[in-house]
Amino acid sequence: MILAEQLGLLRGGRPLFTDASFAIHPGWHVGLTGNNGAGKSSLFSLLLRELQADSGSLSRPVGWVVAHMKQEVAAVDRTALDYVLDGDAEWRQLDELLSDLDSLDGTAMGNLFANYESIDGYTASSRASQLLAGLGFSESDMQRPVSAFSGGWRMRLNLAQTLMCRSDLLLLDEPTNHLDLDAILWLEDWLRAYPGTLVMVSHDRDFLDAVVEHILHVAQGTITHYRGNYSMFERTRAERLAQQQQAFEKQQVQVAHLQSFVDRFRAKATKAKQAQSRIKALERMTLSAPAEIESGLDIRFRAPERLASPLLRLDEAAIGHGKTPLISHVALGLYPGARIGLLGPNGAGKTTLVRALVGDLPLISGTRLISEHTRIGYFAQHQVDHLDSSATPLMLIQRLSPTTSELTLRSFLGGFGFGGDRITAEITPFSGGEKARLALALIIWQRPNVLLLDEPTNHLDLALRHALLVAIQAFEGAIVLVSHDRHLVAVTCDELWLINSGKAERFDGDLDDYAQWLRTWRSKQTNGAPISVVAGADLEKAAKPVAAPAAIEPSASKKPVRSADLRAAQKAVERSEQTMLDAQANVESIAERLGDSALYEPAASDELAAMLQQQKQAQKTMEQAESTWLAATEALEALTA
Repeated sequence: MILAEQLGLLRGGRPLFTDASFAIHPGWHVGLTGNNGAGKSSLFSLLLRELQADSGSLSRPVGWVVAHMKQEVAAVDRTALDYVLDGDAEWRQLDELLSDLDSLDGTAMGNLFANYESIDGYTASSRASQLLAGLGFSESDMQRPVSAFSGGWRMRLNLAQTLMCRSDLLLLDEPTNHLDLDAILWLEDWLRAYPGTLVMVSHDRDFLDAVVEHILHVAQGTITHYRGNYSMFERTRAERLAQQQQAFEKQQVQVAHLQSFVDRFRAKATKAKQAQSRIKALERMTLSAPAEIESGLDIRFRAPERLASPLLRLDEAAIGHGKTPLISHVALGLYPGARIGLLGPNGAGKTTLVRALVGDLPLISGTRLISEHTRIGYFAQHQVDHLDSSATPLMLIQRLSPTTSELTLRSFLGGFGFGGDRITAEITPFSGGEKARLALALIIWQRPNVLLLDEPTNHLDLALRHALLVAIQAFEGAIVLVSHDRHLVAVTCDELWLINSGKAERFDGDLDDYAQWLRTWRSKQTNGAPISVVAGADLEKAAKPVAAPAAIEPSASKKPVRSADLRAAQKAVERSEQTMLDAQANVESIAERLGDSALYEPAASDELAAMLQQQKQAQKTMEQAESTWLAATEALEALTA
């Protein structure tokens, strides 16, 4: 098990932990909670042995395989599938040895194939594909180079690579930050089935409730263990704090009574003995500390200046990029007090619909009606990336309201945690959470009456998520929310809309019903393929060293594979893979050119027709290339089966 005894750690001269002790038993799923800066990431570094404790000890079993999600990924040219397969280091080592069989004799070759089979090597590609599909990657995405993906999708690749490792201990730091709801639901199922020990930092309370059975809470230099999920932890901790505060107040009354007697009678000879007795009682008393409640933030939406009914409406709207609708026949009205949550699989068009409501994306057909009194507040997924990094919080809000007094602006920003020197500091070194908090503050200052929120809780900790939830509940205008935070959606949204198969329709059910719908939908997409989870502790035979395998004779019933045939099959896969990637690049290039608005002018009709014909031929070529690659892959798998 993992055991901490009187653990102490200093960072920058400040004690993060002092005499912290806890135990994590094999197979436990543990949530690590606490405010930003409390020391959660430092505890991960101790578990990874990247840091040394300043006092005490933190130990884990020798030989455990540890999987930890990297926070960055280089723009490499390896395909997404290959990148994920790299997560199983032993499989990669054996696979490379299998590519050069000429140098091995019969016995060594037999041992190599036996080891490969013992770690489920023949299913590795299938397992990696399942991980990628569960996290939202299409089949064509799996063959794209890592460098072709955006930062958020690369983080998904990092997560898939981490899950691919056959580990005994899995350390995950905010694994849901770059996921949408369908990917989170899939990850929940995967982690629940994970047989190893899991330690995870997450600010998604529903996710924690679904996955963990223990909580380690880091606060005020201590690490406290609570049994149960996050909701049970909240209740238990609230009870403990209440009891602590009650004990403190009761003791303070007792102390005041004793001190009052001492002050009144210590100078009187007749009462000196009794006064001395009470002084000694005060000295012997172990004083209780008051309950320290971690301070929250005061987020409040300013009342809209005016409201209209409706504020915004789409009628028979077709929405998409270019001339091909992603969603059609959309009829959606936003009225004061509306609370709409958008649901749907990855890529169905939730963000596209929000952008159409904002007006950033012109409708292909239909109408968008907006009141002259409507003022939209729009928080996009990547809002924090567009803040002026050289500015300060005070400068940014002064640009929005140059005539407002500095005192008023400072008071407003203080409610969002920007006080003291922080309000005049450049935002370049700010954390993701601080930038998201600032972006929300700038939106709220403008007094919108329509809020369009696309994943507003990314980078927000639990305290700030709660503050945002309370503020949204008191908001007088209309809200459309896209969020993977189910607690936020469940508590704030009165209507749920499902975006899927080119339609946007009211969803008749709650989030539990949606989770079941999504599992059924995903099963149809993957032909019912089961979740595959492998842990190091579950496969002792997988830990055998490659250098000293047991001697196993090749099966007599199986015809030996000629190395020349194997190399030829591998080269066929490589050639067909490159052809497929080239064809896909051509399709994407044509799609990019079709995004040019000048092509849709009457004078360019001939050029547009030619371009659409090229697109049709390019897509056909890509489909043929994919079929060739699939056949080559199956031929290779047949040789190694």
